[in-house]
Amino acid sequence: MKIEYVEKKIKEIEADLELIVVVNKDFKHPFCKKYKETLEEIGFGAAQNETALLPESKKLFVGAKSMDSLDIRPAVATALRSIVHKKYSSVKIATYLGSKCTAALRATAEAAILGTYSFEKFKSKKEKTELKKVYISNEGYLDNSVSTESAQSAVKKGITVAKSVNATRDIVNTPPDDFYPKIFAKSAKELEKYENIKVKVLDDEEIEKEEMNALLAVGRASRHKPKVIHISYKPKKPQAVVSVIGKGLTYDSGGLSLKPSDFMVTMKLDKSGGAAVIGIMQAVSELGLPIEVHGFIGAVENMIGGDAYKPDDVLKAKNGKTIEVRNTDAEGRLVLADVLCYAQQEVKADYIFDMATLTGACVVGVGQYTTGVMGNNKELVEQMLYTGNVSTGELMAHLPFNDYLRKTLKSNIADICNISNTRYGGGITAGLFLDEFIEKKNKEKWLHLDIAGPAFVESEWGENPYGASGAAVRSVTRFIEKITSSK
Repeated sequence: MKIEYVEKKIKEIEADLELIVVVNKDFKHPFCKKYKETLEEIGFGAAQNETALLPESKKLFVGAKSMDSLDIRPAVATALRSIVHKKYSSVKIATYLGSKCTAALRATAEAAILGTYSFEKFKSKKEKTELKKVYISNEGYLDNSVSTESAQSAVKKGITVAKSVNATRDIVNTPPDDFYPKIFAKSAKELEKYENIKVKVLDDEEIEKEEMNALLAVGRASRHKPKVIHISYKPKKPQAVVSVIGKGLTYDSGGLSLKPSDFMVTMKLDKSGGAAVIGIMQAVSELGLPIEVHGFIGAVENMIGGDAYKPDDVLKAKNGKTIEVRNTDAEGRLVLADVLCYAQQEVKADYIFDMATLTGACVVGVGQYTTGVMGNNKELVEQMLYTGNVSTGELMAHLPFNDYLRKTLKSNIADICNISNTRYGGGITAGLFLDEFIEKKNKEKWLHLDIAGPAFVESEWGENPYGASGAAVRSVTRFIEKITSSK
């Protein structure tokens, strides 16, 4: 799909359909006034994301609570999704700006890409996508305006990041028999076509030499050998260094602590953190950000078999800490423990972010649409919360650490247990487990993002389709962009 910012009035742009956002139910606005009675007659109330198509007038209306990017993005995405398979090849839309900030303009471009995404790789009969072009007019819903240069830059950034999100979605949506650790490594290698990116892949023998024994234990029963992937983006004269680490469980059966059948369906989603790393690395390269970024992925499959690791086993992680295994379905944290240690060994970063579909407890606590954010640095947590909740619309909530929950991870026979001795606060205790593998000098630099809820939802929501959402790609990329602007 082609998205273009055009220096023409809406009436001057030739398109099959005009998309009009009705902001705050203002039917008296010049864009809507002419159609007020018709819209009221068909019961269109202009609630957030509510749509109404008037084919005879070639107008598509959608409601938005405000012109903030948080409301414009899902509104435009929902509207375009509703007509992507209809016989409209082009759509035009005005510029919606709540202020002279281009955030809503960028959100409009993102929405066009994110909202029209579909995953049909395995369908024998694919639905034809008619929509090919989206024109964004420089004519504003209000009289305020921005420079052409800043507008075009915002649209370009929106397109770039949204395409990276969709690449992430494709990885997550791919079934486990078609996407295992070897394929993960191959997909990462394909990033070398982007500027300043290099990829290094460790096989199982090299992983063993690095003493990542916890990770190796998780993948031991699978016919697919694990991989540890290091993707580096090194521009000239970087202003900062960032490491992003992703859990890449290409499938999680639960191991010998076998999941119930209902919970095993959709477990292809367990590679969402690693997939997000690929999306982020693609985005930062295409944006040409002056920040050095390193991506690390632990690509593993957790299966059952005669060689499976067992409850009661004691594993020795890369940093020398011993872990008592009480549940083999708490495997993601074992993988991340070793990869976090490896990432800190390989790179001296100013910021360290890990992303993982780590706990069902996080979903219970904050819901399926929200990422749980954890860390030791309250200011860094607040920055990430703002980036998600305000800048990108990826909902986030802080789950605070405390020493009482830390004590629940105590083991009588090893340094730490891989699960706590209480059923409560499971999202936080998983984060506290990971904290044990963050070096003291890096404690204030690190954040853990539990994306178990929003990474994969079996219904459409906002700008997200059924299935994979590409959670964390937009927020972490935007956070890295903000490092640039703050320097």
